[in-house]
Amino acid sequence: MATPFGWIREALLAIGLISLLVIGLWATTGSIPPMVVVESSSMMHDSEGEVGAIDPGDLVLVMSTSRRTKIVSMAEAMQEGGEWEGWESHGKPGDVIIYKKNGGIDTPVIHRVILEAVANDTVTPTDRSRQLCSQGSSWDPISIDADGQAGTCVLTWDAPGTTVLNQASINWSFDNVECPSNPHGLMVQEWDPGHAGYLTLGDNNRCDVDQGSEAYPLAGGLTDEKGDRVTAVRSDWVVGVAGAELPWLGSIKLAASSNAAQVTGHTWRMLGATAVILLLGTFVVEQATEKLLIGSPEINQANKEEENNSEEE
Repeated sequence: MATPFGWIREALLAIGLISLLVIGLWATTGSIPPMVVVESSSMMHDSEGEVGAIDPGDLVLVMSTSRRTKIVSMAEAMQEGGEWEGWESHGKPGDVIIYKKNGGIDTPVIHRVILEAVANDTVTPTDRSRQLCSQGSSWDPISIDADGQAGTCVLTWDAPGTTVLNQASINWSFDNVECPSNPHGLMVQEWDPGHAGYLTLGDNNRCDVDQGSEAYPLAGGLTDEKGDRVTAVRSDWVVGVAGAELPWLGSIKLAASSNAAQVTGHTWRMLGATAVILLLGTFVVEQATEKLLIGSPEINQANKEEENNSEEE
């Protein structure tokens, strides 16, 4: 029977191991928490889920933007001859980011970056403290003004990875991206981002970009906790970049939430199979270790010494 001290020792050992794991993940990702559980089906590539794509119940590492300073858009990854041509993340071109909708407190979104809007022609605000800009320009708190301060008024935009340069609005077509509800493919039309940031989309959202009709007339888009339309994702709203995934393991958390229905039957089966394999693996390792210890010279010597001590007594 285990003594109270034994139980305390086991508990402290478990806490120590978990702490080491968290510290190791933090050191790798630079983020706290270092992982997130995927709660929706917006990034699925297959109706039953697949390893390599982001499915409900997956655990995804969150790489800090201090570690991943460059976020690659789909446009950059698909640009022929470009620096980032061929860059893929979770099964498709471009990076996947975790971001807060309009910087709010609602559950963060994990979606793919389609385009990046970068300020080109700017003018100094008429009143920076009140965020006032001259007519025809829009206030951007992120981009750097000609005077070197953060916050400027933007007149025109660039979209890296495209031919859009110094334009008042962004128009671009992704001809190779199929959209079930749009025969023209993924399109961006007359998009004035207002401020520098990213255009984002869930892989499973039928080309319905998060920024809605502001970026494409037929898109519904997302809203934040206040009901406001999600705008271009500013850099300070980005929680991190999606890194490696651990499939299925986050389903346990979703089982007790309102999102449990999002988890597919395939995921539940794979989670169960993983648990069985881990348990059997632990049992096999324990048995093999015990046999090795019993047959070791050190153990035999200790047993002989104990027998000799018993005879002398």
